[in-house]
Amino acid sequence: MHCLFLGIAKWIVKRIWVDMGVLSSNNLNNIQKKINEFQVPADLGRIPGKIYCGEGFSNFTADQWGIFISIYATVVLWEYLEEVDRKILTYFVQICHLFVNRILKTKSLDEIHKKIVNVVTLIEKKYGRNVITPNLHLSLHLSACSHDFGSLYAFWCFLFERMNGILGSLSNSHRQIEPELMRRLINDNRINKMIYTENNSKGLEILNTRQSVGSLSEMDQFGHDEMRRFWMYSRTIQESTISGKEPFPGEMLKPFSENIPLSADGILDLMIAYYNDTYENLKFRKPFETDSLNSIIIPLKINKYCRYRIGSEIFGSTFSLRHQKSSYILAKFASEDDSIDIYPGQIQFFFVYEISTNRINMENHYLTYVRWYKKIKNRFYFGINQEQMCNVELWDTEFYPKSRNCIIPVHHILGRFVPVKYKISDRKNAKEYLAVNPINRKYNLR
Repeated sequence: MHCLFLGIAKWIVKRIWVDMGVLSSNNLNNIQKKINEFQVPADLGRIPGKIYCGEGFSNFTADQWGIFISIYATVVLWEYLEEVDRKILTYFVQICHLFVNRILKTKSLDEIHKKIVNVVTLIEKKYGRNVITPNLHLSLHLSACSHDFGSLYAFWCFLFERMNGILGSLSNSHRQIEPELMRRLINDNRINKMIYTENNSKGLEILNTRQSVGSLSEMDQFGHDEMRRFWMYSRTIQESTISGKEPFPGEMLKPFSENIPLSADGILDLMIAYYNDTYENLKFRKPFETDSLNSIIIPLKINKYCRYRIGSEIFGSTFSLRHQKSSYILAKFASEDDSIDIYPGQIQFFFVYEISTNRINMENHYLTYVRWYKKIKNRFYFGINQEQMCNVELWDTEFYPKSRNCIIPVHHILGRFVPVKYKISDRKNAKEYLAVNPINRKYNLR
């Protein structure tokens, strides 16, 4: 990944676009102002706040270059680039989005290789052979490496660098560092054995003292099979029979509120519509209604939660302003013509709903209440020849009216995105849109 980010991303942005005058110092100032408008979740990591200082983009690490390319680059650079440079950016962003996934389809590797060839070809045609570096040549072999050894996440060097950073920050005499660190690890392990009588200590606890962010976020205690099964829930939306009661590799997180009336949020009718659609063979109704005596009565109270965790990812909601930056999500919907599309929305709250669908046992359903953004005609503004190639899309800043689709199982959440306001025109009264930048750390959303 150092080849991809420090070797290529840094070279394209700094040595070609900045040094060759494509991005001026005034452009860099405007780019920084736009970057400051992004609402980035805390676990995503941060990039340096003064990209306009010095030579521009100074002191970026490989991980920070990865975040910049995946989240910021398309929106902040687009208006300053010509058509060829926009193609280079679009192809490279797609390459990075696919390569950093932890779950990568084999057939995607051929697509990645073609895009890398396109990037190198475009750079050579516009800027000449002199700018073709060894890293650009080495990138042509990345797909073959993934074919042989799996996704790049499995063997990149970020984890080793993090371990070295943690070990290097520990106090020592600067004389015999290795033996001192080993003694400390052995002593900590002995203490753990004394504390945990059932011999269930993890060992090397010294390495788990910091929360991982960015590319180093871990899958926690959930195994590959659990995550893959949950991944398939959100992918196969047409065949999905998920109702919300199925197990999932995560949990609802505090703070929460118990026994909140459904009428307080105005979603009682939406809940009835949701359950009637989900359980086609059953009929649900409000209390005290007599239109169908064989129908199941909907309970009137729910337990509301602010946050929800899947693996190492935490999804927030507007129910807690502190976690609002993580409340922007993507989910798939099937249209009447059987087409599948991805919609962005903002989670209002999570809730656990207890109801009996078999008239015997009460079952918990894990659901979320989401407001979905409206589509616009110019949705694929960031694209090449109006083709759907860019990872960033433009949507309206307004929500669709409340409907039954506002309630979905947590299993159908596809991922998060970073929102930022964007204007296509420089006019003062130009309409403001919402740029949707997918956070694609676990698997490719498409």
